[in-house]
Amino acid sequence: MSTHEPADDLRVPRAQTGSSPQHLLATLLGEYLDSADANLPSAAVIAILREFGVSESSARAALSRLVKRGLIAVRGDRRPPVYHLTPAAIDRHRSRMRHFLNFGARPPHWTGDWVLASFSIPSAGQASRHAVRRTLGALGFVGLYDSVWIRPGTDAAPVREALNGLLRQVEGARWSVMLVRFDEEAGEHGPASAYDLSALGAAYSTFVRRYAGLRVAARAGRVAPARALIARTSAMDSWRKFADLDPDLPPHLLPKPWPRQEARETFLDVHSALGSLAQARLVEVATPHWPDASSWITHFQASSDPSRPEPTGGRTIH
Repeated sequence: MSTHEPADDLRVPRAQTGSSPQHLLATLLGEYLDSADANLPSAAVIAILREFGVSESSARAALSRLVKRGLIAVRGDRRPPVYHLTPAAIDRHRSRMRHFLNFGARPPHWTGDWVLASFSIPSAGQASRHAVRRTLGALGFVGLYDSVWIRPGTDAAPVREALNGLLRQVEGARWSVMLVRFDEEAGEHGPASAYDLSALGAAYSTFVRRYAGLRVAARAGRVAPARALIARTSAMDSWRKFADLDPDLPPHLLPKPWPRQEARETFLDVHSALGSLAQARLVEVATPHWPDASSWITHFQASSDPSRPEPTGGRTIH
């Protein structure tokens, strides 16, 4: 089953339609840098983001925001500034890369268990109601009915803690968290009806069509490094949204045919075939501003060991 990680001390930028510069920079750092020892000059970051049409002022703003979010830190007091990934950010990036590259690799281990959260908030508590719904969505829950939310699995602790924190001071609020099973799990009023699976399936099919030509060209070795960097980043940015949004339901609850496997194979073909080319382009762009770039820039590759996708090339910390 896919898991939605609880919030931690790192405030990772939220994915957006048409990635913001800070989201794009976080994606690039997660994919291509895997050491807190690397000194990353601001000029190199500006040059890299220029490949994606990001202006210098927007690149500097992205750096500043990632510092505030704890993903990177300034090294000393050099001018112009030099940055490095924080160890906590590296741990987060590795965990997320495992999630993205392993997602959909095999059917979930299914027990039929669901976590159900229900709540009742007085009409005066509109702001609290919105906060509860946002939090439940962030924890991977979906509304079965107006105030009844569910997610697959058995881990009830995060939602129990979240509801307690949000509602214990709200006068008249009531809430319950429980583990449930549905008598008619696959029926039209069962839990799968809470998800817009038709829209999700259509999005997977759109992904396959969008990257079909690139997949063929990548397999045939017909993608130039500059295009490889942008295309591979785009494919990862699209795929990572599926990995976070798809509830990873068992096959008997999904429409037939279900296009996720074809989408996953398309993504992995593009991501794997273009990894070295994208890395080479990053080194080429960064080296005039960062002579040691080739020693540090790497790329993640899906591994034969599904528990540990491997960074390839460059130097890493362990």
